[in-house]
Amino acid sequence: MRDLTALEVSGKRVLVRVDYNVPLAEGRVADDTRIRASLSTIRWLKEKGAKIILCSHLGRPKGVRVPEMSLRPVAERLSELLGSPVKFVEDCVGEAVEREVQNLKEGEVLLLENLRFHEGETKNDPAFAEALARLAEVYINDAFSVSHRAHASVVGVPERVAEKAAGFQLKREVDYLSRALEAPERPLVAVVGGAKISGKIEVLRNLLSRVDKLLIGGAMANTFLASQGFSLGRSLVEETELETAREILLAAREQGVKVYLPVDLVVAASEEEEGEEVPVSEVPEDKAAYDIGEETVALFVDALSGAGTIIWNGPLGLFERPAFAYGTIAVARAMAAENGLTLAGGGDTLAALKAAGVSSAFSYLSTGGGAFLEFLEGKKLPGLKALET
Repeated sequence: MRDLTALEVSGKRVLVRVDYNVPLAEGRVADDTRIRASLSTIRWLKEKGAKIILCSHLGRPKGVRVPEMSLRPVAERLSELLGSPVKFVEDCVGEAVEREVQNLKEGEVLLLENLRFHEGETKNDPAFAEALARLAEVYINDAFSVSHRAHASVVGVPERVAEKAAGFQLKREVDYLSRALEAPERPLVAVVGGAKISGKIEVLRNLLSRVDKLLIGGAMANTFLASQGFSLGRSLVEETELETAREILLAAREQGVKVYLPVDLVVAASEEEEGEEVPVSEVPEDKAAYDIGEETVALFVDALSGAGTIIWNGPLGLFERPAFAYGTIAVARAMAAENGLTLAGGGDTLAALKAAGVSSAFSYLSTGGGAFLEFLEGKKLPGLKALET
């Protein structure tokens, strides 16, 4: 997979798949993190005299034009960040778009309207992919976060454009994840949380062949604890995954991976109430677990000490509620204090890091939740594979 520095782009029409799926409020961009992530690629292309065409989706309009999901506010914010005009066209394919592209001068930037206003984008419709590909002489994928989807702008276009490469943001993400999984500094510690084991079975199985330690928290840990015979009261437990949990714990033992489960929990009658700490063996029948307890925090912090590489996905409790935020925030700060390589991914995980005030202390943060998980599963992402052909 080449990066864009290997290409000759001067004077050429370069179509860049970016991820501008950003929150909007009152017609303005509410969080420009993803826009900022694309700036290094855009600036490099501008300096090289490329004619830059940006394409992205926003939300899930399901093939119809939804004014509230227009990318026009994104063009305005991007213009402010670049300090130069960004043109905008109210469609992404068709004669009007092709005229705008033909009129582009070297170094100019054009943002196309929301790709998902056309159902051909998510269906990877050949006619739609061909119409997009006609705009470009060079294709760049700089959107790791959508590279797990076989959509037209991710797979269909690079199949039709000979000159293609990874943008700086995508390459950086792949490099960090590959380094963490394929050639990590040891010990490699994975911290996995969130609500359900069912969505992360393959992640856990793939990590077992790579990590030295596995820390499990969040509601997911309830299923593992229940599989070991603990009664968790009204806590969320996936009864259908108890055998899977036992299999994962057995595989970990066979592969010499140390698994850390909670030893105490913060429980309450509902998420609206204050919690109390109890050992995992003493969860009341009428209460549910919403956070890990202080003894578990101390156990996890000790397990993280001296880690060469840390990968984190999924909060360790209902951190959005102050009464149940301590565990997630304390462990997040402990990870941030380590000197090894630290990676985190997923929307809830990044929100937890922000709440803990340590986002900037992590080596790398992945905005690609689904793509991040599929990479951890060991899958070959369609968008990355398309750059290799």
